[in-house]
Amino acid sequence: MIGVETDGQALKKVARALRDEEDGKALARDLGKSIRKALEPAVIEARAGIMGMPSMGLPVEGQPLRQAISRRIKAQARLSGRAPGARVRVTKKGMPRGFELAARRTNRRKGWRHPVHGNTEKWVQQIGQPGWFDDPMRRGRPRYRAAVLTAMNEAARRITRKV
Repeated sequence: MIGVETDGQALKKVARALRDEEDGKALARDLGKSIRKALEPAVIEARAGIMGMPSMGLPVEGQPLRQAISRRIKAQARLSGRAPGARVRVTKKGMPRGFELAARRTNRRKGWRHPVHGNTEKWVQQIGQPGWFDDPMRRGRPRYRAAVLTAMNEAARRITRKV
């Protein structure tokens, strides 16, 4: 017969650690913060990329496009749901002049078309700076992945320290 013997104190420690992390809200909150902090260099690189894009044109009312895009670059950590993961995103809401896909359009080689000063008779093709977002993300991907894995390992160590 195979038996398992445990120390009563060890069992109490395990029970206490599980009770402390029972709902996991504090652990999830801390893990999310750590992951977002790990992705902060990616956010900084992306912001530098869009702000480095040359700006040519007449001043317009409202927020300048590059600044609007830069302010909406965020690190996101989703720990549950249908698409859990860590990513750097540019939110579409609140872009100036209704140009919700500005980040995507300025990043691609084709650019985008728009009317000249609201004249729907005359349209122009405008090119942003292709790769301002994708290139730094691609280059830094191994670094960011390692930082996220470090944050996840720290969360695992947090649980094991309590035992």
